[in-house]
Amino acid sequence: MASILDLLNTQTGNQLVSKASMKTSEEEGKVTSVLGMALPLILGAMRRNTKDPQGAESLNKALQNEKHNGDVLNKLEDKNPEELIGEGSKILNHVLGTNQSGVSKTVAGALNMNEASVNRILEMAAPVVMGLLGQQKRKDNVGASGLSDLLDSVMGSSSSHDQSLLETLLDANGDGKITDDVAGMIFGGKKGKKGGSLLGGMLGGK
Repeated sequence: MASILDLLNTQTGNQLVSKASMKTSEEEGKVTSVLGMALPLILGAMRRNTKDPQGAESLNKALQNEKHNGDVLNKLEDKNPEELIGEGSKILNHVLGTNQSGVSKTVAGALNMNEASVNRILEMAAPVVMGLLGQQKRKDNVGASGLSDLLDSVMGSSSSHDQSLLETLLDANGDGKITDDVAGMIFGGKKGKKGGSLLGGMLGGK
């Protein structure tokens, strides 16, 4: 089953890791580890917020904003890191609130990293997460009442939106050529990535 972590196997994921690595001077492997730990936590916090109708409506309204229409997934290479950080800081403050420092501290401690670096990585990732959610919301015509299920799917725990999410992740270049991207991921065409990593995630049921 596809999940947010499969994003890290795409061209967009590569670009995010590279930008965050350059911005924080942390190794790309460590940046990937931060994202692997933190992205499910951020989505989990969003999922918890949607249990309250007011929280669901607030997230729905935010995702309706055109800046979260998914364009960032195809234009990440041209994004200024400071722009991502500024937007991401607002997103995380809204989603995590006072828990943000705890999340960063926990991840930093687990990976033996600087907490400020972890914060920067999370802030740069937040607009990408919102872009992915916003694009899926538009593709699947999801309203406030359906966000909880959509988040479950993006977290890899529901299959109701799985095909649509797979199409988004596999068409990582935004060129509409899904089969080209599948071949690149499975047979090692994506530079620096081990072939089959996305396929393994799909077949592993997560």
